[in-house]
Amino acid sequence: MRKPLLLLTVLTFLTWTGSRMTAVALPLVALAETGQAWVTGLVGGMAGLPLLTVGWWGRGLRDRLTSGRALSVVTAVHAAGLAVVPVAALTGQVGAAALCASGLVTGTAGALSGPAQRALVADLADFDGRPGAARARPGGAAGAARWLAWQDLAHRVSMVFAPPLGAWLVTVWGAQPLLWCETSVFAVAALAVLAVPAAQAGRPKGGDEPAAVTRPASAMAVLRRHPQIAAGVLMAGVGGVCWFGFTLGLAILGVESGRPGALVAAGVSGYGIASVSASLLVPLLIDRLPRSTTMALSWAVLGAAFLALPVAAPNLAAIALVAGVGGAATPWGIAALNAVISEQTTGGERRAAFAAETVLHSGGASLGLLVGGAVIGWAGSGRVLAATGLIQMAAAAAGLLMARRTGRDEKSRGGLAAARDPGRAVGPAPARPVRRAGP
Repeated sequence: MRKPLLLLTVLTFLTWTGSRMTAVALPLVALAETGQAWVTGLVGGMAGLPLLTVGWWGRGLRDRLTSGRALSVVTAVHAAGLAVVPVAALTGQVGAAALCASGLVTGTAGALSGPAQRALVADLADFDGRPGAARARPGGAAGAARWLAWQDLAHRVSMVFAPPLGAWLVTVWGAQPLLWCETSVFAVAALAVLAVPAAQAGRPKGGDEPAAVTRPASAMAVLRRHPQIAAGVLMAGVGGVCWFGFTLGLAILGVESGRPGALVAAGVSGYGIASVSASLLVPLLIDRLPRSTTMALSWAVLGAAFLALPVAAPNLAAIALVAGVGGAATPWGIAALNAVISEQTTGGERRAAFAAETVLHSGGASLGLLVGGAVIGWAGSGRVLAATGLIQMAAAAAGLLMARRTGRDEKSRGGLAAARDPGRAVGPAPARPVRRAGP
């Protein structure tokens, strides 16, 4: 299964690069075509609605996204949604309707494809992949954790270089050609992902596990059955909601300190470079780390960085250093959560868990940005940075306590099998067996 996994990782890199490059161009096209500043955020705003509601409308669909063919359809829909704005620009019809339609279509496709792709990576990594073979790869769950960490690295690398590259290409090509470029990238990805085989979800990993129930799984039911996953999702969700404290908080703090744009640029640069650097190590070390402790420490360190940023301001080097500490910590928590999901779930439960992670983390970030400006305007940027830092540290402590109640903090090497067989578990036995998804 190595080739399909490499292909999915490369496609993650290419599609995220395209999305981040055209994030620069899309507001420019909207503003140039309509002359109204308020429409520039319509696509992003409308794209958030399907994400926040995917638990309701996507429950039956996500269990069908178990192969490259199914992902190809979703990716093609995404490409069609991206094409709405440049096609409308050709006819001079860019307006609120076209922007909203593009946002809704791309948001719907993205809400389905993100969790489905991570689940498919975990499914493929669990199995040997030879014709007629159903045995797991040695340390299959750990293999899934590594591949998910490589995918996260591909996502983070694009975060560093794609926006400035997009800004440069806008000056060279113009905004509309860049939108066509992103549409083409997703269209090519829709064709390429056809080469990815169907996952053998629900097949035994080690020969001693029952087949997974294939009926749609409720995300809330999965979180109730797996407290360690619920704890990780809680920490990630709080981190997403508090993210506005970093971006908006630093931007406004820079204005207040007489250095507009400088503080947020230093902070984002320090965070991004450190995040990518740490992500290079995560796939190599994630198998050796206790899951719950890693998640808690990661979000607690990020919270401490938020708390220290007002103290570091307005020194740009200090801002970059503090933000870098937070950026270096973040990938470990996300990798540990992805590892827990891949180890403790299969089939529909796995897809529901990844969907819950996406909704609470990414949806929480959108919600935080929506209300963050008003909160900062009322309380002040320094206080908000400190408060969001303390909230993340408190969530990390609460999540660790929640996870420790199960008696599990395994590192992994057959993590799911260890969780279900106390004789093979690393550390204390689980408080209750892991059950299959219900209706």
